[in-house]
Amino acid sequence: MTTERYQNLLSPLDLGHTQLKNRVIMGSMHTGLEDRFWQFPKLAAYFAERARGGVGLIVTGGFNPNKAGWFYPFAGLFNSRFDILNHRKVTRAVHKEGGKIALQILHAGRYSYHPLSRSASAIKAPINPFKPKAMSTKEVEQTVRDFARTAELAKKAGYDGVEIMGSEGYLINQFTAPCTNKRKDKYGGNAENRRRFPVEIVRETRKRCGDDFIIMFRMSVIDLVPDGSTREEVLALARELEAAGVSLINSGVGWHEARVPTIVTSVPRAAFAEATRQVKDVVSVPVVASNRINDPDIAEAILSAGQADAVSMARPLLADPDFVNKTIIGKADEINTCIACNQACLDHTFQLKRASCLVNPRACHETELVYVKTAKPKRVAVIGAGPAGLSCATVAAERGHDVTLFDQASEIGGQFNMAKVIPGKEEFHHTIRYFGKRIEATGVKLKLETRVEIADLEAAGFDEIVVATGVTPRTPGIPGIDHPKVLSYIDVLRGKAEVGQKVAVIGAGGIGFDVSEFLAEHPRDGEQPLPEWMKEWGVDINGDSPGGLVEPQVEAPARQITLLQRKPTSVGKDLGKTSGWVHRATLKARNVDMLKGCSYEKIDDQGLHIKIGEQARVLDVDNVIICAGQESLRELYQEDAENFHLIGGAELAAELDAKRAIRQGAELAASF
Repeated sequence: MTTERYQNLLSPLDLGHTQLKNRVIMGSMHTGLEDRFWQFPKLAAYFAERARGGVGLIVTGGFNPNKAGWFYPFAGLFNSRFDILNHRKVTRAVHKEGGKIALQILHAGRYSYHPLSRSASAIKAPINPFKPKAMSTKEVEQTVRDFARTAELAKKAGYDGVEIMGSEGYLINQFTAPCTNKRKDKYGGNAENRRRFPVEIVRETRKRCGDDFIIMFRMSVIDLVPDGSTREEVLALARELEAAGVSLINSGVGWHEARVPTIVTSVPRAAFAEATRQVKDVVSVPVVASNRINDPDIAEAILSAGQADAVSMARPLLADPDFVNKTIIGKADEINTCIACNQACLDHTFQLKRASCLVNPRACHETELVYVKTAKPKRVAVIGAGPAGLSCATVAAERGHDVTLFDQASEIGGQFNMAKVIPGKEEFHHTIRYFGKRIEATGVKLKLETRVEIADLEAAGFDEIVVATGVTPRTPGIPGIDHPKVLSYIDVLRGKAEVGQKVAVIGAGGIGFDVSEFLAEHPRDGEQPLPEWMKEWGVDINGDSPGGLVEPQVEAPARQITLLQRKPTSVGKDLGKTSGWVHRATLKARNVDMLKGCSYEKIDDQGLHIKIGEQARVLDVDNVIICAGQESLRELYQEDAENFHLIGGAELAAELDAKRAIRQGAELAASF
C-alpha cells in the first residue's frame, strides 16, 4: 500500500555503475562539524543515523579544495592525503548502515570571509566586507586541478562520489553569471566561455576518478540576482555538463545575496520544481529537485509529474533522520516535519556555531543527547503542553517513564497555535501534529482542560514535576492601556478580535512582526498560491530574463499599519540572521511604517501619542496591538524542591524561543 502510494519516491535510481535504493538524496548542509578533525566521530554518527534512516544518497557539507576557497580561515579543507583517515571514519560509518555518501567540494569565491579570497572578477559581494582579487588564468586552471584532486582524495577515503558545488553564488556560479564575470580571457566574455570553468572541472574529475564514481553537479537552475544567467544559458550549461561526464545534476536555487527568499517557511513548497523540469527536459542524466521539499507526498508529486528524477532534502533530514523509513512503513504522518525556520541550522552555520534543528535538538548532537531506555522508570508530571512540555513529556515517555501531561487549554501546542495562523507559517501545524502522534506512540497520559494545583501534584506522588507553563503577555505601563482601542496579540491571533483599518503595533520583536504580517495580509484559505508568491517577489521561471527576475507585483495591504519599538536600533535587527530580512522586506512591501526610538505617552480617543526624540506625534489609529514582551508563568514552581524543574518560557520569558524550549525539554527528559 505504502509502496504504491510512493512508487516513484521509493523506487531505485540507476546511475549506470551503481544504483541508489530510492530517490531521496540528503542535500548538503554545513554543520560546523566538518571544520575540525576531532569532530569527525560526531560527524560520522550524524550521517550514520541518516543512512540508517533509509536515505538513498547523503551529501556532506562543503569541503574546500584549497585555502583560497575557505569559508573562513581554517574551515574544512580536503586537499591532502593526510586527511583521508579522518574522512574514512565518516564513510565507514555510513557504509556500515547500508548507505551511500558523496563529498561536496565547494570553493566559496567572493563569499570567502577572509582577505585572501579569489573570484572570477574583483567584485565585492554585498554580504561580505572582503573584496576578492580576480583569479589569473593560471589560478583558474590550477583550481580546476584542485577540485579534481579533492575528488580523487574523496574516492580514496571511501566516498561513493562527489558533488561539485556550482550554485548559490559560490565560485563556480561567479564564473557562469555575467554580473560577477567580467573577464577578458578564455573563461570570460560570452556564455560559452563563462561555462568553460565548470565544464573543465567535471571533465578533469571524471578523468581522474574513472567511470565507477558518482559525480553530481549542483547547478544554479535560477540565479535570482540581477544580470544572472538566462534560462537559455542554464540549459546550455546542463547539456555541456552531461557531455563532460556528470552522473546527476542537482538543482541549486538563488544566491545568498538574492532579494528573493528561497528556503524560508513562507516560500511555497516545491516552489522551484518547474525550473528543475526545464533542465530535465534537455538532458538524459538524472536531475534532482530541491528547495522546500519536506513531505513525501510533495516529493512523490514532483517525481510523478516528471519534474525530476530524484529529490534533495537537507533540513528535513535534520528534522527527522527516519524520514524515509517512516515513509516506507506507512507512518508518514509520524514524520517530524521541517518547518523551514532556519533558527538552529542556517542561523547557527552563519554564526559559526554547530548546527542543530529546532524541532529535533539531537541533530548534530547524536553522541551527546542520547535517549536511552531507563532502568528505573519514574512517575513524571509535565504541566504545560507547549513546545517545552511536549518535548519533555514525549522524550521521557520514549525512555520508559510514566508521564502525565497537563494543560488548561483544549488542545496541545501552546504558542505554536498562534504561530500557525501567521501567513507563511502554516508549517507549524505539522509540529503540533507530530507531537500529537508522539504522545500516542509513547503512551503519554494527556490531560487537557485541566488546571493543576500543588496539592494535586503532591497527592499524586510524582517523582519528577516539570513546570512548562509558558508565558503571559506583558502589559506595559502606558497611560490609557485599558482603553477599548487596545488589544493584546493573543486577542488578535487566538481571540479573533475585530481589528480596524488603521493599526499601531507596539513591540517590534518576532511577535510584533508576526502580528503585522497577519494584519497586513488579506485573509486566504491555506498557504499562499505559488503564482501569487512568484508575482509578489518578481520571479519568472518560464521567461528568459537574466537571473529569472521581473518587476515584483505586490497586492495592496489589508490595513494601514505602524510598527513601533522603544529601541533606537533598526527595526527587526534582532530577527533571525537568515530569515529576518524576509520579514523586513515583506512589511516594507506592504507599506508598513516602522518607527524606532519611540516613547509611548498615552492612548486615548485620538489614538496613540508618542515621542521620537523631542518630536511629539499622535497616530490616528483604530486599534493599538500590544506585543511588548512576556512574563513567565511559574506559580506552580517550588524553587526549594529538588524534584521540581522549570523549562521553556516559564523559566525565561525573553523573546519567545521555541528552539531553546524544545532543547531544554529534551535535555531534561534525557537526564531523568
